[in-house]
Amino acid sequence: MEVSFREFNPFDVWIWLEFETVPSLQEQHYIEELFNSWFYLGKLGGFNAERLQVQDTGVEVSYLEYDTYQADASLMSLMHNMGSFEFLGTWGRCWFDLGTCDLMALDILINSLTQLNQEYVVISQLIIGGVNEDWEVEEKSNFVEELGQNR
Repeated sequence: MEVSFREFNPFDVWIWLEFETVPSLQEQHYIEELFNSWFYLGKLGGFNAERLQVQDTGVEVSYLEYDTYQADASLMSLMHNMGSFEFLGTWGRCWFDLGTCDLMALDILINSLTQLNQEYVVISQLIIGGVNEDWEVEEKSNFVEELGQNR
């Protein structure tokens, strides 16, 4: 799976997937579940680099004394919004407002899609940001209005 970045605005970003073949309904379900799960983790503040006490501890975490006060003192880092995942031929896309979540969220998405690609759905490329000449994007204002009606 090739990974590339185009123009990136975390408050208005399209994530594009190109598949080797038209994905089956089951493959579409896997993709949608991955993106929905990723978004919910982000909406709940799961991608906050200020709250990595376990990661920062190192390999040995036995009997780790987790400091809940330190975790509470960090700034919120939340994803704000997600559009519906769409499929067209061998392409899939989804719009996000990543809000204030830390960009480690993108690494986690890439890692998850890499594993999904190896196990379940062959993904030729992942493109983060920008537009796709093969699939026109609606005007942002129209899309956001439609999004508000659907969520």
